[in-house]
Amino acid sequence: MIITAKGIAGGLPLAAVTGRSEIMDSVHAGGLGGTYGGNPIACAAALGSIAVMEREDLNAKARRIEEIMKPRLAKIAADTGVICDVRGRGAMVAVEIVKKGTNEPDAEMTNKVAKACHANGVLVLTAGTYGNVLRFLPPMVMPEHLLEDALTIIEQQFKEATA
Repeated sequence: MIITAKGIAGGLPLAAVTGRSEIMDSVHAGGLGGTYGGNPIACAAALGSIAVMEREDLNAKARRIEEIMKPRLAKIAADTGVICDVRGRGAMVAVEIVKKGTNEPDAEMTNKVAKACHANGVLVLTAGTYGNVLRFLPPMVMPEHLLEDALTIIEQQFKEATA
């Protein structure tokens, strides 16, 4: 079973539950549903989004982004000692930031790096229960050289913040 939402309809409100027929047919009438199901305009937008995903092989592009990002972020983790985890799948990758030499969340360092990245043209999100996660979600159509440039900026900001 796959649950999708958000980007499936290019910004229009839509969610979907997809699964094998034996699973989907086993639920009683009205047992599957949600707030964002069935809007005809959003459904048409979703069909367009899915066509683009297939035509441009965005699944492969998401995997390629992961192949580029995770090793670079792992290197930053090894070099700085303030990243305890590099995680994610595809284009959605995150790092968890801790105080050097501990497992204690470091929201202050996270905000410092995020602000420095923003000031240098790279948009990142802060997240996590303790505010100590930087989340990355580059566009799947982003050229690899721009992704590499962004990672260089991120690396520089970590180095400056931990110097």
